[in-house]
Amino acid sequence: MCRSIKTLFNFEPPATEEEIRAASLQFVRKLSGFNRPSKANEEAFERAVREVSDAARTLVASLVTTAPARDREVEAERARARSAARFGRSG
Repeated sequence: MCRSIKTLFNFEPPATEEEIRAASLQFVRKLSGFNRPSKANEEAFERAVREVSDAARTLVASLVTTAPARDREVEAERARARSAARFGRSG
């Protein structure tokens, strides 16, 4: 799976439309192998992004959990710490 696709479920505040679209775009890019499609494939590519966004939105809204919602800032700090441990600090 593409590492830049982030988990969208069970966060406070909930995932935004921008986050859902960004994850959908990354997913379609991974499947198609295109970072930017040609003019001939642009319509199909954008349609796929819309359809994946719709499916993701439906999925995230339908899921249930008893776990407390995760805090975005705490998760972001954990990700930065993992990255620093793995790759070292730059600068």
